[in-house]
Amino acid sequence: MDLPEEQREGLTLIGFDESESLELKRMELRVRVTKVAKYVEENNPQAGVLSPERPTGLVEGNRYGPCVAAEIIAAKYFYHLPLYRQQDLFASCGWTPSRSTLLNIMTAAEFALQPLALYYHNLIRGVSLLGCDDTTVNLIVPRQLPELDPMNPRSDSARAQLAAAIEAGKKNITARMWAYRGIELPINVYDFTVNRSREGPDLMLSNFQGTLLGDCWSGFQKIHLRSDARIERAACWAHARRKFWEIRHNFPLETSRVLGLIGQLFEIESRCQSLEPAERCRRRQQESSRVLESLRSYIDSDACASLLPKSGLGQAIGYLRNHWEALSVFLGNGLLPIDNNEVEQLMRQVALGRKNWLFIGSVEAGWRAANLMTIVSTAARKRPGRLGLPEGRVGADSVGIDGLGIDASGRLEAGAFGGGAELPSG
Repeated sequence: MDLPEEQREGLTLIGFDESESLELKRMELRVRVTKVAKYVEENNPQAGVLSPERPTGLVEGNRYGPCVAAEIIAAKYFYHLPLYRQQDLFASCGWTPSRSTLLNIMTAAEFALQPLALYYHNLIRGVSLLGCDDTTVNLIVPRQLPELDPMNPRSDSARAQLAAAIEAGKKNITARMWAYRGIELPINVYDFTVNRSREGPDLMLSNFQGTLLGDCWSGFQKIHLRSDARIERAACWAHARRKFWEIRHNFPLETSRVLGLIGQLFEIESRCQSLEPAERCRRRQQESSRVLESLRSYIDSDACASLLPKSGLGQAIGYLRNHWEALSVFLGNGLLPIDNNEVEQLMRQVALGRKNWLFIGSVEAGWRAANLMTIVSTAARKRPGRLGLPEGRVGADSVGIDGLGIDASGRLEAGAFGGGAELPSG
């Protein structure tokens, strides 16, 4: 901006004042034209037309670039927009795809990304500290028993569950989405199972050796016992605290004492957050251990021993007694969080998506969703501050994961959809 010319006479320009205004540029779609050279031999027409080998595309004819697929995947599994809402989003930019087109693109992209998801699965099995949790999803029961991938070890169990549901005339069943969060390695892995049987975590943790942090579900306890000390079970203090918080109005005096001691544990964790793992472990053994001694003395006192086992307070006290060893594991490892809240945040991503897309249409759609959520969630964890997610409190979220299909901004790289594999047509 400048003064009119008649006002600038006799004045000397000494500089400019600058101001910045944020502007929004809506999503743009463009068509990239790729010309492929064609040659013929003039003296040999029987040789036909010669062209260089064309790159493999996501769908037949290479009509949609990987950036379109990345936008569809991110919209569904990060922003939780079902495909019919994405139709409106793309229509505002001049493209009106059908739902089946969007689904075909997403299915083809997941097929190309399966090696990356499998790589994450293998990496997560190699860590020494792992958080786990699960939540429900609604699975539609098909009219006829589907053919599932014979190479997938979960296929037989899934077919058996579906066969039982079809015979019972059920229209839907409650399936499970599991999340596994690497604590020292910034990778999140999702897994889909038809029910909450131990088979899902058993397969996922078949080669895992280390500490498993989770709630006190009986399945985790059985996995721990069957692992021959290969897996150490750590329990979550947030779950333990919740038992007393829910009954605080019925037992105000007793619960206030326990909640106060548990609050001291979390206050110590807050003060130790910025410390190195070794120093954090030392502080825990110096300070947290004394709090645990006081808490243990209270739950072993005569006052607690006289409680009715079936009362609310008796059950909460029993929870602490039964899982005391697992609740004390965090004392010996400065990298291990005191609670499993970070993994529960991953479950909230599933819950938020579930409110929008409502159900899983088939078992294979569940496996596909788990693979795509694995990649999207890991990409988001790469740049937690930029995407509005909470910073990891204890772990290594700042560790780079170069070469895993994620660029410097935390988005999926176009190359992550890689070539070389035969892709399904859309």
